[in-house]
Amino acid sequence: MELLDNTPGGYRFLTGIAPYSAGVVALPGFVIERRQLMNPLPYRAGFDAIARHLSALGRPKAALCAVELRIPAPLPFDGFASLNAGYRAILEDWGLLLGDRNPIARTNVAPAVAPPGEAVLYGFSYTTPVSRPSDPTFVVAGAGDLRDQADLRPEAIVRPGETGPDALRDKVETVLAVMDERLAGLGAAWAGVTAVNIYTVQPLSLFFESTLLPKVGSAAHHGVHWYYSRPPIAGLEYEMDLRRVAVDALLA
Repeated sequence: MELLDNTPGGYRFLTGIAPYSAGVVALPGFVIERRQLMNPLPYRAGFDAIARHLSALGRPKAALCAVELRIPAPLPFDGFASLNAGYRAILEDWGLLLGDRNPIARTNVAPAVAPPGEAVLYGFSYTTPVSRPSDPTFVVAGAGDLRDQADLRPEAIVRPGETGPDALRDKVETVLAVMDERLAGLGAAWAGVTAVNIYTVQPLSLFFESTLLPKVGSAAHHGVHWYYSRPPIAGLEYEMDLRRVAVDALLA
């Protein structure tokens, strides 16, 4: 991974794969803000809502740095690729790609309770300028239990088909290692994280105290947010993402 500047957007990004970057951090003079939609919108209409919001703030589309999607159910690998192709086409139409690089971080999961009828926009993050120095703000993109986040094949799943205690701990440890790598790549650390989000339908008792909390450390003072959801690819069991933003608010 490389940490590259997106100067028009006011942030740096960790290179990832075609559908999303591995994470973003605000450039000096900027902070990241987040908005969660009170009523999620079909994701294409959601991008229209993002455009209106950024325009009202006087911010360019390039300020968009992270997107959160919700889908009806986990997809097979080829279905996930199809969703990614349509999503990336919107970013390209907006002029957000930097050459072949996609700077936008993303989390995309499937709620297990009251799932949406189609892919929807749940939230988004963007940069705003500030007049005084501030602690770095950042978003670490979602990562699931794949041995290599760039290897979108069934063979990359950690202990596929297993959900026992040992297997689940292996999955969680794999994802935590990805979070470590991405935090370091952004120049951040667990102590600076203010939102730890986990996405699974597996029992927390199998890994929460033994595996997750020792790694999260003092970030757990802000709580760990459990979304009873599945990762976006069928066969995955655990996903997580992290962030520290300057403002986190609902968008009606």
